[in-house]
Amino acid sequence: MPIQYINFNGEIVPEDAKLLTADNRGFRYGDGLFETMLYQGGEIRFLHLHIERLQRSMQTIQLEQSTMFDEYFVKKITDELIRKNNMVGQRVRVRLTVFRDGGGLYTPAANKPAFILQVQKMDIQLRDKKVGLIVDLYTELKKPYSDLSAIKSNNSLIYVLAGNYKKKFDYDDVFILNQEGFLCEALTSNLFIYYDKVLYTPALNQGCIDGVMRRVVMDMAEEEGIPVVEAQISPEIMKTADELFCTNAVQGIQWVMGYKQKRYFNKLSRILQEKLLTWSYDKDED
Repeated sequence: MPIQYINFNGEIVPEDAKLLTADNRGFRYGDGLFETMLYQGGEIRFLHLHIERLQRSMQTIQLEQSTMFDEYFVKKITDELIRKNNMVGQRVRVRLTVFRDGGGLYTPAANKPAFILQVQKMDIQLRDKKVGLIVDLYTELKKPYSDLSAIKSNNSLIYVLAGNYKKKFDYDDVFILNQEGFLCEALTSNLFIYYDKVLYTPALNQGCIDGVMRRVVMDMAEEEGIPVVEAQISPEIMKTADELFCTNAVQGIQWVMGYKQKRYFNKLSRILQEKLLTWSYDKDED
């Protein structure tokens, strides 16, 4: 296989290079965050929304120099890395991890950021449109909510353990509950429920990630005249909902076909999937 490259704090190096020490704060304390983005047609989809969230999250965890990670900088380093990996013209998953540089124990010695940029070629998958997902609830551990809940943090144990559950029982996805037992999100996605002609999604104060595609779907639904309600949602709604679907920036919209004996329609998710193909904000067209 050809050598693959990453960008480590501004330097393009082989992805198998030994870069981190045992004192690295991202490794030692999960002291960092990340953005996962879709690169296609020579552009990062909804880049301005990713940058808004990245800078806001960096400020929340008191990382300095958040404005350095602007649209121009992220697009520039992504283009360079995609060219280096011979992925021009392909559909690519982009992951930007930003972590606190320097030493210290729980108390950091400094608050300057460092970063790692990775790119991965994506295979086109149509399964979500043709078949849909089979899901279950993950109830062994619940996600606590706080002002940090909406951040895509390197602290990801709840998702790792939920992923083990998904793998053990061979589900396509699992839904995570918050500390009070209400719906929070899916394993790598936000969650939407269509019931009685209203589209519901867990509110940010319920502990879910502040997803880029979550915002896009809410804006598209509004344009379609579909009421959208951010709410505290009991998992009991899964027994009577008309549709369920999951959303994230890379996979887009994935409809849920079944939960236990319940089967769902996918009329609205199909409409939104088609709308997503051409949806853009003014900034996307600049």
